Amino acid sequence: MEDEGGGHNPSIEEVFKDAQVPSWKNQITIRAIMTSAILCFVFNIIVCKLNLSTGVIPSLNVAAGLLGFAFLKFYTSLIQKFGLLKQPFTRQENTVIQTCVTASSGIAFSSGTASYILGMSSKIAAQADAGNTPQNVKQLSLGWMYAFLFAVSFIGLFSIMPLRKIMILNYKLTYPSGTATAYLINSFHTPKGANLAKKQVGALFKSFSFSFIFAFFQWFFAAADGCGFSSFPTFGLKAFSQRFYFDFSSTYVGVGMICPYMVNVSLLLGAILSWGIMWPLIENQKGNWYSADLPGNSLHGIQGYKVFLAVATMLGDGFFRVFHMILFSLITYLKLRKQRSELENTKRDESSDEQNQSYDMKIRRDYFVKDQLPNKFAMGGYLLLAIIAIVVVPFIFEGRIKWYHILICYLIAPILAFCNAYGCGLTDWSLASNYGKIAILVISAWVGQNGGVIAGLAACGVMMNIVSTASDLMQDFKTGYLTLSSPRTMFVSQVIGTSMGCIFSPAVFWFFYKAYSVGDPDGSYPAPYALLYRGISLLGVEGFSSLPKNCFNLAIVCFCGAVLLDLLTEILKSYEKKYRIYRFIPSPMCMAIPFYIGGYFAIDMCVGSLILFAWELSNKKKADQYAPAVASGLICGDSLWGVPAAILALAGVKAPLCMKFLSASQNSKVDKLLGN
Repeated sequence: MEDEGGGHNPSIEEVFKDAQVPSWKNQITIRAIMTSAILCFVFNIIVCKLNLSTGVIPSLNVAAGLLGFAFLKFYTSLIQKFGLLKQPFTRQENTVIQTCVTASSGIAFSSGTASYILGMSSKIAAQADAGNTPQNVKQLSLGWMYAFLFAVSFIGLFSIMPLRKIMILNYKLTYPSGTATAYLINSFHTPKGANLAKKQVGALFKSFSFSFIFAFFQWFFAAADGCGFSSFPTFGLKAFSQRFYFDFSSTYVGVGMICPYMVNVSLLLGAILSWGIMWPLIENQKGNWYSADLPGNSLHGIQGYKVFLAVATMLGDGFFRVFHMILFSLITYLKLRKQRSELENTKRDESSDEQNQSYDMKIRRDYFVKDQLPNKFAMGGYLLLAIIAIVVVPFIFEGRIKWYHILICYLIAPILAFCNAYGCGLTDWSLASNYGKIAILVISAWVGQNGGVIAGLAACGVMMNIVSTASDLMQDFKTGYLTLSSPRTMFVSQVIGTSMGCIFSPAVFWFFYKAYSVGDPDGSYPAPYALLYRGISLLGVEGFSSLPKNCFNLAIVCFCGAVLLDLLTEILKSYEKKYRIYRFIPSPMCMAIPFYIGGYFAIDMCVGSLILFAWELSNKKKADQYAPAVASGLICGDSLWGVPAAILALAGVKAPLCMKFLSASQNSKVDKLLGN
């Protein structure tokens, strides 16, 4: 390829031709580990807050890459002025930081502190009503949470490691997130990319400052529940009672700027369908479909419809995604084998672009096959960690899940881990939570009434951790391949990041758990997935007989509706190319999330989409360059205010003011009362 002046346009690796690639041991530096530890703590707070509020978590790779680059670039530039810099800041070191942070954030999600672990607690069991027995409740404590995470979180790293060369070099799987991360890191370490990164970091810190200060300002008006900007009846009190309002959350405005438009629209459609149509109609049947005397949080009342219809929609989407991914992966694999055999018998002329690519591929292949980890190490590590988990996990849960349940999980898990990692390489979709839900249903039904709820939730944790970590590791191998980072570097970085996640995730959760009313459906941190996951486990234990009247029929409709929507999307993707109508089909999984908690956060996210849309209309190039950084700053600032706010709550310090909104009739009653 030539530029306009007739010169040769160098490939990526030609740009870095004169940069020395450090050995794998020198790629992992103390300064990189220290930076990773700081960012891992920050990102654990962010993911924990998102998990506990709505469960919608966007990709934070850009923020991790930007902040990692900014921290070490500042540090190395500073010590270079004093002549103390011994090793320059390399893209491999940047990759180590990125890997540690994403691994830690992955554990913050798959640890289940806001889903299956919290679902074991007495607080969530009391909401579920059914299955609230001593055998189906596990009191939360940091001790057993740490033991559980360290027992199950590392085995996924060994499950798929022997296939790294096949999936990266032979199949040439894309791993979109891993590839995008690698190109981001590569661009940072070129002069032009470094200048843009500097501006992006500036934009991130400006939005971070605004978000943090605005969250601090809002705190002054929130002296009690129902006070402050988070309870602002934007569309009137009637809409507010049905959970439709804008709650001034910078976090979810930022999330909305990162998530695709259709995700945000799907959330809003789900909120309108449930809180605007279905729940009012079902509530009209109070006394007919369910007893009017039931408490509001009983799963035999309106709460049951909210939970189980959401569960049915998620299961429908999940089952379709799993079977579609397996089928799609199999077809793609067979096509790939056929293409490879044809290419071996075909000679093609190479353009200069292909020559560049061949140069890059040769350099990357050479570095990727260096410092390989032996397959015996991977198989031995898997076997050892599986034995530890088989012994430790039943002990943690006091025999409610048996050793042979864990053994079955670990016999099946490598196959599912391969399917998930292969599918993730093709589509960037990780289905770890869906495999976890399947494990809940199977194990809870197997164990039955005597501890089946806890057993199912524990099995979910075992399966989710191994499948999620395996796909994350393969993403990191792809990033390392494209940045000339050693496979050993990637593996060790993943181990370090996973360890940090296992340390920080329970501690951060416990901080929020003690400071706030976590799990309260009407509070700031409803943790919706805790009750939903417990609902799935109850469904496995008690069967469909536990559902309120007509709930099963409605659940079947939701399940089939989710499958049909997914099927329609895939059909349109296959046959319709020009107009891409499939982009306008809503996501069933996203539609199900507001069923339980309402539409307020969906409105926040749609505001974020509107801001991004207006920015793209005004200046698309700048929007593409700076919107992810601005959005990340909004998320970071608002989320980090949760730390000082929690400290104030623990210390018993309350906000000085309560801003509350009343109807005219309520206001008159208050005036009369005060007048008396």
